[in-house]
Amino acid sequence: MEATDPTALEDRYGAHNYHPLPVVLAEGEGAWVTDTDGNRYLDWLAAYSAVNFGHRHPRLIAAAKAQLDRLTLASRAFRTDALGPFLAGLAELCGKDAVLPMNTGAEAVETAIKAARKWGYTKKGVPADRARIVVFDGNFHGRTTTIVGFSSDPGSREGFGPFTPGFDSIPYGDIDALHAAIGSDTAAVLIEPVQGEAGVIVPPAGYLRAVRAACDQSNVLMIADEIQSGLARTGHTFACDREDVVPDVYLLGKALGGGVVPVSAVAADREVMDVFTPGTHGSTFGGNPVAAAVGAEVVAMLATGEWQARARDLGKHLEDALATLDPSAVDAVRVCGLWAGVDLADGGPSAREVCERAARLGLLCKETHEKTVRIAPPLVIEPEEIDRGVAILKRAIEG
Repeated sequence: MEATDPTALEDRYGAHNYHPLPVVLAEGEGAWVTDTDGNRYLDWLAAYSAVNFGHRHPRLIAAAKAQLDRLTLASRAFRTDALGPFLAGLAELCGKDAVLPMNTGAEAVETAIKAARKWGYTKKGVPADRARIVVFDGNFHGRTTTIVGFSSDPGSREGFGPFTPGFDSIPYGDIDALHAAIGSDTAAVLIEPVQGEAGVIVPPAGYLRAVRAACDQSNVLMIADEIQSGLARTGHTFACDREDVVPDVYLLGKALGGGVVPVSAVAADREVMDVFTPGTHGSTFGGNPVAAAVGAEVVAMLATGEWQARARDLGKHLEDALATLDPSAVDAVRVCGLWAGVDLADGGPSAREVCERAARLGLLCKETHEKTVRIAPPLVIEPEEIDRGVAILKRAIEG
């Protein structure tokens, strides 16, 4: 390889904390991306749902460009004219009083952990330094040392201890386990309404309502990590909407930045949000003008409801198409909106092998764990492109 080859440069100078598929992408538009050799691929990952509205959506690019010509960063030491409208729009979309903007999903989770603990001490009366948060086996909330400390994935945890105490992990979908785990020192329950990294795991019907009731019964905050599942991915604004559940705190990210800039947020009512006072939490780039401008446009697009409806309709099409996969080669298919996990049967190829084969055929998807292929196309995808992707997936599974 020449010294200027992008792959060689990345391998030589980059940290080896990712195992990307062997493609080098250079351009993207809508549901399609193009590599440096001019090969086109149908994108079935959408940057883990960060590109819900497709690559370079004209409205989002225009919003970013307009703001880039005016002001890019001031820090929160000063007010900007872009931040207020973004906060107001997102608060209305969430039905909450207040929004705290950050940059990444992990930052949003860490912010919520801090808020829950301080709420527990100042509002619920939990004794100092004893607040606990219930989490779930199979969770994925980010990569900070605190967050990986309550992960059940050995690859995320090993070698990074000692870990922050104060978390109780229980089986996902087991309401009896939740009731048993909640105690007098429990400040919050942190839950993914659909577990994404675990393979698009949808909880049993009624489970989210039962979680909400358990939190109400014990004066515990329900924190919904909607970083992957939110903002139309499941066919609803939030995955919690599938059961008409309203958590105390929403955690948002990924698609909130429109695939243009990193944007995350915590949305809650004043009783929770006002535990933060000047100097207790912050971020130099959180709520910066470019992020606010793009985020405000994302909120405006979601406010029409058309993206949610599109994800529901296309999700049904995807579900029907995936039902044609060879049942001897596939153990299970889970679909929630335009989001799916395909569990491959034992004795066949690994999920990694299937994704590598699919890439060679013009389809980009990604494995999670050993045997699951996850699917999350941009919401701009067309039905015939879904059919095309499923046809390629079939060929990749067959080998």
